[in-house]
Amino acid sequence: MSGKTIVILATLDTKGREAQYLREQIEALGDRALVVDTGVTGTPAARADVTREEVAEAGGMTLARILESPTREVAAPVMADGATKIMLELAAEGKAHGIVAMGGTQGTTLSTTVMRALPYGFPKVMVSTMASGNVAPWVDIKDITMMFSVTDILGLNPVMRKILANAAGAVCGMADVEVQLERGGRPLVGVTTVGITTRGAMRAIEVLEEAGYETIVFHAIGPGGRAMEQMMKEGIIGAVLDFSTIEVSNEMYHALLAGGPERLTTAGKLGLPQVLCPGAIEVLVYNEPHTVPARYQGRTLIPHSPKITDVRLNKEEMAEVGREVVRRLHYTTDEAVFLIPTAGYDSYAVKGMGFYDPEADAAFVAELKEGLPENIRIVERDTHIDDPAFAAEAARMLISLIEARA
Repeated sequence: MSGKTIVILATLDTKGREAQYLREQIEALGDRALVVDTGVTGTPAARADVTREEVAEAGGMTLARILESPTREVAAPVMADGATKIMLELAAEGKAHGIVAMGGTQGTTLSTTVMRALPYGFPKVMVSTMASGNVAPWVDIKDITMMFSVTDILGLNPVMRKILANAAGAVCGMADVEVQLERGGRPLVGVTTVGITTRGAMRAIEVLEEAGYETIVFHAIGPGGRAMEQMMKEGIIGAVLDFSTIEVSNEMYHALLAGGPERLTTAGKLGLPQVLCPGAIEVLVYNEPHTVPARYQGRTLIPHSPKITDVRLNKEEMAEVGREVVRRLHYTTDEAVFLIPTAGYDSYAVKGMGFYDPEADAAFVAELKEGLPENIRIVERDTHIDDPAFAAEAARMLISLIEARA
């Protein structure tokens, strides 16, 4: 027996039989099951190791008080908060090594709220009726494994027994893996890129790895940048080459690759070494051409794929982006570098391509020079972002910042 403890999160009034079956499957695999009841109104159909009363108390309200007005609007946040607090304590104390849950819309929402609070690498399996559709609202930027239940989770049958047994096998297998998410002696370097800056990013990664640094690369499509910054907060990433900052402009103009209001602030707040580049920051991304807002329909549109259409920001908009970048980077108190390739921020913006507009780019840079604090050094190079020499210089600048703090 491995002796690992797997938490089962379930509403035992509606999923009691299924939770008991999961317990049996986990124990048959040699691990221990710990059942946490997040139900409220019905009678539990299985034994809980952590009762609904305990979950409610941990969430800041007695179960009796919830039952005075047992609406989902009242109960769900309390039970989610309570289950999250309990689960974080169990994980931090080494008393839980994985979590598995099952549910429909409500159960999936509550359970994945708990899972998203857990650190990267902690095993998380969600058996859900919602897992065959868009799972972004539940997974967001965390490593949650979604398993489609196929049938509604309402009673045991040959199909449900097999799926739940598979879920038990999955979470127990994850918990038994010996590989740990551990930091090395040197900081792990986060790198952002998109398709139209990939060649440059790849060269920068080569230089970093040749110097002995491991890199972790994020596709800067919104969740990518947010995941990178969450890993900074969790202490996984210790330095950043923010090569492609497209998520900032997409957030400002409500385009597809929006990186959220915190994007470009976290490294500065944490005091991490960082080198920034304006990779694809002049590009807004939409789906098919007909989805591009009317205000941009008269501009050059570049089809990045049959489902993706790119739009170029003009001079006035680029100035606005520059001011927003300045605002976000004012959280940076340590030394940093903003390295700018004046001949194009991506492969669509070099001379001869549809997004070439040096005047608009100059308006962006002028705002940076006007507003960035003195600790952020602006360096301009008369080349484009995919130039191997430019990318190598970005990597070497970051290495210098890291080593200066060693």
